[in-house]
Amino acid sequence: MRIVFMGTPDIAATCLKKLLDDGFDVAAVYTQPDRPKNRGMKLAFSPVKEVAISAGLPVYQPENFRDPETVEQLRALQPDVVAVVAYGRILPQSVLDIPGKGCINIHASVLPEYRGSAPYQWAVLDGKTETGVTAMYLCREMDAGDIIDVSKTPIDPNETAGELLDRLAQLGAVLLSKTMSRMAQGAVERIPQDASKATYAPMLDKTMCPIDWSKTAQQVHNQVRGLHPWPVATAELAGTKFKIHATVITEGSGTPGQILELTKTGLKVACGGGAVEIRSLQAEGGKRMNAPDYFRGHPLGD
Repeated sequence: MRIVFMGTPDIAATCLKKLLDDGFDVAAVYTQPDRPKNRGMKLAFSPVKEVAISAGLPVYQPENFRDPETVEQLRALQPDVVAVVAYGRILPQSVLDIPGKGCINIHASVLPEYRGSAPYQWAVLDGKTETGVTAMYLCREMDAGDIIDVSKTPIDPNETAGELLDRLAQLGAVLLSKTMSRMAQGAVERIPQDASKATYAPMLDKTMCPIDWSKTAQQVHNQVRGLHPWPVATAELAGTKFKIHATVITEGSGTPGQILELTKTGLKVACGGGAVEIRSLQAEGGKRMNAPDYFRGHPLGD
């Protein structure tokens, strides 16, 4: 069974590596064009391209599939199935129709919950205790295709979105490999999604970063976890603006936003209900530090 793989970031690279390690016939790889990165703005390969080059696979990087020649180039590869993981491009019907066994996507939620571009982040932001990955057929409507299989996992109360993604990548890689094995053996079950239960996970942006201390401690904690590692929650404390990297829920009460205490482990701040202890933060122009270490050098009374 010939597979064409499409993906771009780390989660996709993990899935591609799993397919290769498990001996699948990956005919070619599609990934987004090289982009400028860091201060030097040098063009950087995507994580998927790095894996593909290491494996000696052909790599294609079209901006999109609007050009008929790009579509024909894919058709010439004669894929039986196209496996898609966080590719970052919408596939038109002309592409979806090419592989005889269909286009399969690994999505980082338990569909139909959290359709969209930031599923695992919103699961954390919303305080969910469980999420997972879904193997599904791609269709024209976003994340609405028939489900093949689901693999679930609990979300730790202090787990950040970035930490969760690392686990979902491993879970998704195993699920993709399992799905490809099933497809190689014949047809697989298609389970239509219940559209009435669909929820959406729009892209994150920096307008979501400022902490509203009138919210409950749980809501503030979820915001910090869900926005890490990007775009990262922010707050002004004692006249200085910080990125807030890590918190825990703690006991305490006061006026929302009031600094209650600097402990050996963090800075306690009152919320609309309860309090959080900031464990790790980063002042503007500074580096990430443990809160007690930062405030030993910058006393709160100064």
